[in-house]
Amino acid sequence: MSGHSHWATIKHKKGAADAKKGKIFSKMAKLIMQAAREGGGDPATNAKLGLWIQKARESNMPRENIDRAVKKGTGELPGQQIEEVNYEGYGRDGVAILINAITDNKNRTISEIRSIFDRNGGSLGANNCVAWLFEKKGLITIASEGVNEDELMTVALDSGASDLQLAGDIFEITTEVVDFEKVKKTLTDKGYKLALAELSRIPKTYVDVDENSAKKIMGLMEALEEHDDVDQVFSNCAFPSTMTVGKE
Repeated sequence: MSGHSHWATIKHKKGAADAKKGKIFSKMAKLIMQAAREGGGDPATNAKLGLWIQKARESNMPRENIDRAVKKGTGELPGQQIEEVNYEGYGRDGVAILINAITDNKNRTISEIRSIFDRNGGSLGANNCVAWLFEKKGLITIASEGVNEDELMTVALDSGASDLQLAGDIFEITTEVVDFEKVKKTLTDKGYKLALAELSRIPKTYVDVDENSAKKIMGLMEALEEHDDVDQVFSNCAFPSTMTVGKE
């Protein structure tokens, strides 16, 4: 794995999303609808749906909202037609930006995403201009306090994890996509408390920037995260360890 911390990158880009709880439910509903539309309404057989339902519950989304989103996705209830789309672009210093979004109007969304890039010193790129710089992986993090590294490594690797590293006070565990649910379940069953468990895009290489550029890139990522249609934003920026999370 890269010497850069994946969790350090993710915790920086999560600053805006975590501060905007009012938009969480609407985004979760879209994600649940999309997952149910793709793989059916049973979370026991639709791992993606199960993941989003779990995250919705962790966000305290009411059960009736979750059930309604599932039924809209399967067609049991009327709802807008939504689809998953990816957008790609660049921030300062050539930093790659990859965006996953759920939308019911692609023309509106791409226009608004382009505007966000323009206002924040970036540029929207063509399809596949930066996607090749990222690998889709499962990412699980566990606080290191009170955790025996050797024991955790044994459990993680035996259950199918690809790698484990200690990044500051966090253990980062990466998996192949097909092994993600198995590894997550095994760790949970063994009593480990997961700080983060998600399918992520891990950069193959990182771009080192100074703190001034990093703040500009973070401003772009936060603006993208705040858009109602945006689910996840990834970059290959190596944020300075001294950088403060979130907007000042």
